[in-house]
Amino acid sequence: MAIEKLNMAAMAAQPKVISMMGCGSSSVLPMLPRLPLPTSGTVMVVTSPTSVQERQQVRQPYPHFRVIVLDDSVNTFQHVVEALVRHLPGMNPDRAWNLAHRIDGEGSAVVWSGPQEQAELYHQLLTAEGLTMAPLERA
Repeated sequence: MAIEKLNMAAMAAQPKVISMMGCGSSSVLPMLPRLPLPTSGTVMVVTSPTSVQERQQVRQPYPHFRVIVLDDSVNTFQHVVEALVRHLPGMNPDRAWNLAHRIDGEGSAVVWSGPQEQAELYHQLLTAEGLTMAPLERA
């Protein structure tokens, strides 16, 4: 009689199991308690059975960089203008000529400013054209 009581107590302590017979599988899975789904717009992340933390969404601005062309004694005004018009979006010849004069007069000019990946691309394209470039600078 005492052994029966021990067996019954042990069975009560075990998780309930359900059979997956008829579902294409003969495995036995433990039946887990169903948790209520959150009804508000916040997302909850459960880190342990006793603590719940709210997930915070942090948005950081995408870093912007400046593309700077340096003055040199190798490139002509015409070549600088053509390279700027060819590779920079929205660049027109008049603005490119103004930038070429600023590069010549001041030693450098910011020719484009924007997101880092695009700045890296324009920097690489203008370098490939033979222009003397300053390292990218954070805007």
